[in-house]
Amino acid sequence: MSLIVMKFGGTSVANGDRIKSVADRIIRQVEAGDKVIAVVSAMGKMTDDLVAIANQVTDNPPSREMDVLLSAGEQISMSILAMAIDAKGHVAKSFTGAQAGIITDGGYTKARIEQIDASRLKEALREGNIVIVAGFQGVTKEGDITTLGRGGSDTTAVAIAAAVGADVCEIYTDVDGVYTTDPRIDPKARKIDEISYEEMLELADSGAGVLQSRSVEFARNFGVVIHCRSAFSDEPGTLVKEVSDMESAVISGIAYDDSEAKVTLRGVPDQPGIAAMTFSKVSEIGANVDMIVQNKSENGLTDLSFTTPSKDLPKVTEILDAMVKDLGARSYVVDESIAKISLVGAGMKSHPGVAAKMFSVLAENQINISLISTSPIRISVIIDGEQKELAVNCLHTAFDLDSDSLFEETQLSSEELAAKAQKGR
Repeated sequence: MSLIVMKFGGTSVANGDRIKSVADRIIRQVEAGDKVIAVVSAMGKMTDDLVAIANQVTDNPPSREMDVLLSAGEQISMSILAMAIDAKGHVAKSFTGAQAGIITDGGYTKARIEQIDASRLKEALREGNIVIVAGFQGVTKEGDITTLGRGGSDTTAVAIAAAVGADVCEIYTDVDGVYTTDPRIDPKARKIDEISYEEMLELADSGAGVLQSRSVEFARNFGVVIHCRSAFSDEPGTLVKEVSDMESAVISGIAYDDSEAKVTLRGVPDQPGIAAMTFSKVSEIGANVDMIVQNKSENGLTDLSFTTPSKDLPKVTEILDAMVKDLGARSYVVDESIAKISLVGAGMKSHPGVAAKMFSVLAENQINISLISTSPIRISVIIDGEQKELAVNCLHTAFDLDSDSLFEETQLSSEELAAKAQKGR
């Protein structure tokens, strides 16, 4: 008998038919002798719809009230799934984040989990229930509802798996695992059977959207094995776990991110304290900074460039308008037409020449690099956004990541998806 946490995303529970398919999958696991805690996201695009409604009544909705509003989506999913399981002759009990004992800090819309009191969940399991938990949410010690940020249901699932000592945390999505790159960009991408926490964390941070980076970090810290797999078949997916260096590929995958912008401060005095002043101001407004490069000084002046999420640009440019004068800079420019391309692989620590090969391949394809950032297992470059697909494709081939077969993405109706799920049983 195993204890399994099964997380289902918005696509998996998008409508009644898909929820019934999820109920069938959970019941099959229980009838095989396992205990199950299911974590669910909001149905389909419900979270986006709720945000749109809020924006119809105000341009600046209070963060606390947004969390109260957005937490409703997952609560709807959990209760309907519990009903579907009950209708099929099994007993289920649903829990909100607060009822599940998920305690967070007070960071509305992006709260962090501080602790989980899983006693009610364990008791419900002992009573023979299938346990359903609303993802993406928690509660402060003062009793206020909070949400964990976009993709937070992944973090909910992994955190609960750690709290109850689950054997595995299965993350069900509309893809059948983690690929060497986005198959929509390169159809020769292949599925990865196993990947280390560190590599998955770098891929997630670099733009791969299969798993939320915080969930991977949580899994690494608490030793939770993640199985990322398709909600519409029984085929094995990708295991995220500890992997020995001997098993690590030189390059495991290529990620891209075209959601950032590059900001360059021109003619900044090259003196101590300028960078500290700049990024202190940026951090005060809650904007994230990714890559930072300062050019060589000339005549006592330098250029300072950094990347930041495009969604943070309005706040960043507002403070830069004032900071140009305070810093004694000449001006600043913004480039939103960029893409970050990242090579990730634990094996590159013991294989010199990866960076040289990457830069040579890009040069051969007339792709210019404007910024470079590295870690022991990652190399990231900023390029022109229009060359994103070319860069991914040529690097994917150059580092021997191509599959012998092509990935085919098919848009299926809910009926076709249900039939596919039934066929895979």
